Amino acid sequence: MNYQYDASGEVCPLPLVKLRVLLKKMKIGDSCRLLIKDTGSKSDIPKLLDKLNYPYTSIIIDDGIQELNIRIR
Repeated sequence: MNYQYDASGEVCPLPLVKLRVLLKKMKIGDSCRLLIKDTGSKSDIPKLLDKLNYPYTSIIIDDGIQELNIRIR
């Protein structure tokens, strides 16, 4: 299943909390496209993903929004 979560209008810790809930729902083969904008989320979410060993890619798109693509293997 492919999930999308646009948290670009939210500030930390809300995106972090919602992402944790979403990660628990995800199964092997699932992916998630996450959009974040605030500096707290840009710092904390990659740290969380690294700590939990979730593979992801990250790019900066328009207006300083960071897109993270997370895939469960």
